Amino acid sequence: MGYLMGIDVATSGTKCIIADEKGKIVSSSFNEYPILSPQPGWFEQNPKQWWEAALLSIREALKKGNIKGEAIVGIGVTGQMHSSVFLDEKSEVIRPAILWCDNRTEKQVGEVHNLFGRERFIELTCNPVLTGFTLPKILWLKENEPGNYKKLRKVLVPKDYIRFKLTGEFAADVSDASGTSVFDVKRRKWSSEVIDKLELNKDFFPPVYESSEIVGKINEETAKLTGLKIGIPVVAGAGDQAASGISCGIYKQGVISVTLGTSGVVFASTDTVKIAPEGKLHSFCHAVKGKWHLMGVVLYAGGSFKWACENLGAEEKKEAQEKGINFYDTITKKVSQIPAGSEGLIFLPYLTGERTPHQDPNAKGVFFGLSLRHNKMHLIRSVMEGVGFGLKDSLELMKDLGIKIEEIRLVGGGAKSKMWRTILADIFEFPVHTLSVEEGSPYGAVLLAGIGVGIYKNVEEASKVIKTGIVQEPNKENSSVYKDSYPIYKEIYINLKGSFKNLSKILG
Repeated sequence: MGYLMGIDVATSGTKCIIADEKGKIVSSSFNEYPILSPQPGWFEQNPKQWWEAALLSIREALKKGNIKGEAIVGIGVTGQMHSSVFLDEKSEVIRPAILWCDNRTEKQVGEVHNLFGRERFIELTCNPVLTGFTLPKILWLKENEPGNYKKLRKVLVPKDYIRFKLTGEFAADVSDASGTSVFDVKRRKWSSEVIDKLELNKDFFPPVYESSEIVGKINEETAKLTGLKIGIPVVAGAGDQAASGISCGIYKQGVISVTLGTSGVVFASTDTVKIAPEGKLHSFCHAVKGKWHLMGVVLYAGGSFKWACENLGAEEKKEAQEKGINFYDTITKKVSQIPAGSEGLIFLPYLTGERTPHQDPNAKGVFFGLSLRHNKMHLIRSVMEGVGFGLKDSLELMKDLGIKIEEIRLVGGGAKSKMWRTILADIFEFPVHTLSVEEGSPYGAVLLAGIGVGIYKNVEEASKVIKTGIVQEPNKENSSVYKDSYPIYKEIYINLKGSFKNLSKILG
């Protein structure tokens, strides 16, 4: 039997999973690395640590599964989108990669929109340029580190760097390229107008492929370092959200995925390019040939919940340790005793700025409506509900574009929690389904590899291995409470937008 491998270069670490030809996961390994923050709002990583983690994860996954390297018949890659890897003429890393969550490029974003006009830029790339995207990072390098910019020969996103190390071949895929702000999403190719007007070198950007196309093979050096066989095909792969969409079976209109991890993502496949007013939703090429997708992002979703638990749950953490039970389960059990709506307490989950719908790096987290009735469990529940409202923002924008929602599939760490499932179903006023496979983006990379090497005919056939699990129905009474609270949630940002900007000036 042959096996397929998926490698996910995520923000917290790199995961390698191995699945058989029927889609059953037989082995996995995950290795972490740190995030560097040299200044407030700056977030970087060392790409060499991604590579070291990838090598270790590959070796460990093979060993855990008792699988020989020659049994792997295809490899797919995925990873964090937008983050920039800058390489010199020897293909060596010039400086630490600037991550997707980095906010240093607000000046460069303004310069791009002023040069093109915001509406024209959206016409060219189907999206406004945002601080987290790749293009403003290139311009920041040019303006602030001219010596490094002079050395620059190639710009890659994380999974494309790892694929280059695996194969020695430079390549990009259409889904990840869509998030660079240098890509013509409608025509699925690099935008010559953007490149020329900004006086960028077109050779910075590698050849672009559809996600399931084979773009290279495992080289001799990688084989020696991992135990893989020389010549194993490696497909282009996809950005983490497009790959996660594949793992959820999101290849046709109507089925929506909601990923609840550190960030929160609402993802919908479309048959044609659709652009939300002012580009409030991301409009990218899908990992399915001839398809596109809409995506809304809450930058710090599960991350906000973790932040609240860590800062407010010292007593619960001690209790969980003493009883040998899960800390977050201890928290959510107590949170479940707080009524829906947190008795008038509302949270804006903008701890690291916001992407959808406001596209505002200056936005901040807010507790609104505090009173003497509220205790720490009210605060934590309101954080969960605020994340749910943030995700609902994206669903509503999709509905406005004519996307008919037939099914919502919930994945990520939050899908394992009954409390999260309950809150989201109630806020969405729609059932949420979990899936039998919880690996997300690396599993999508596995399926794309299977398509590339011919195990599956296409994404539709590959998706037959995906099964739904728990169905959480909405509670009408709770939904009514959230329906009343949601308009207030939206008003809070509108009323504080100017204050957020002024505060950011004070903070520098």
